[in-house]
Amino acid sequence: MRDRAPLGTELLTSSVRRRIVDVLANLPPVRDPHTGAKRPAEGLSARDLADRLHLHVTTMRFHLDQLVAGGLVTSHFMRGGGAGRPRKLYAIAHGSLDRERAEQSFALLSEVLVQSFGVDDDQSRTPEELGARWARHRVQQEERGDTRTSPARTPGQWLGKIGRMVDILEEWGYTPEVSTTDGGRTARVALHGCPFIDLARDNTALVCGIHRGLMRGVMEELGEEHTQISLTPFVTPHLCVAALTTGTARGSTSPRTPLIDKEIRS
Repeated sequence: MRDRAPLGTELLTSSVRRRIVDVLANLPPVRDPHTGAKRPAEGLSARDLADRLHLHVTTMRFHLDQLVAGGLVTSHFMRGGGAGRPRKLYAIAHGSLDRERAEQSFALLSEVLVQSFGVDDDQSRTPEELGARWARHRVQQEERGDTRTSPARTPGQWLGKIGRMVDILEEWGYTPEVSTTDGGRTARVALHGCPFIDLARDNTALVCGIHRGLMRGVMEELGEEHTQISLTPFVTPHLCVAALTTGTARGSTSPRTPLIDKEIRS
């Protein structure tokens, strides 16, 4: 029996295909010469993509065929102003990445909830505790060893750990944007594109509790047990904001009372 062809995000296990999708997804919009309105770019040819990624065009066509078959990329012909054959262009399939990301995000949420039935004690666990438990296990899987480190003593060390947390949030489907205050001690994380936005409106304690737990679990596993975390849902209809403040005085290994971002409180 022949193995089935990979579909959807399974195709993105290939670094080449991830790079192709990244290029096509980030093509700048073009302006209509007649109306002046912006519209999505028409796409790129296999030759254009091969040149950008420094690959042979035959290799590029192989990967593009896989992405088209998997529904992540579309192809169409476009005739130029002069004579000759029309060009075959490739573009991101409308809504394909959003759909795949949503499916992956809900699969992770289901995993957290299913694991809650397999705990080995009689204590009831809050959504935040479930999220933290999943995050600690996820970090341990990535490191395959002892992940515990000393608390950060410089802004660079602290932001490196924030970066690890952001990677986990992106895995869940968010598009985080990070800024800092208080000399780098507080990281403000704007959480755009929540994949659970409709569920969160009806079940804020569940969804936001799990995601607060994700942040806490990652930071704890990286040695930041005293991190002060606040999460404010629905700052705008499609934006939540988290603030994480290190609990360790710079240049010291002992925790101190964390500073709280005055604009963001839990």
